[in-house]
Amino acid sequence: MKHYLLSVVHPAGGRPPAPDELAAIMRDVEAFGQELRDAGAWVFAGGLHDPETASVLRPKGGDVLITDGPFAEGKEYLGGLCLIQAPDLDAALEWGRKAALATTLPVEVRPFVDQH
Repeated sequence: MKHYLLSVVHPAGGRPPAPDELAAIMRDVEAFGQELRDAGAWVFAGGLHDPETASVLRPKGGDVLITDGPFAEGKEYLGGLCLIQAPDLDAALEWGRKAALATTLPVEVRPFVDQH
């Protein structure tokens, strides 16, 4: 089995869903997570706080400089991730499709390097 990263893409500055809509989305996300577990494809998953909560560490002159906030501003940001195992890209893309439907957000599917 190969490992794939499913990245949930959030629009920056977007308005959060209404409470009832968010509750429905979270039920769908929980059902998606359970389906991954039942299929043996789940490795790890989690949501992330907004980029403003990030700290960026940069090597500089033999030391490391720590700054608050994201390195770059963008129209989208990584809002959550799911690490899965799947036999091939087609299977990973199917999990990505299900994740996009559950979260109602774009999902990027990316394989890890050098898997044998």
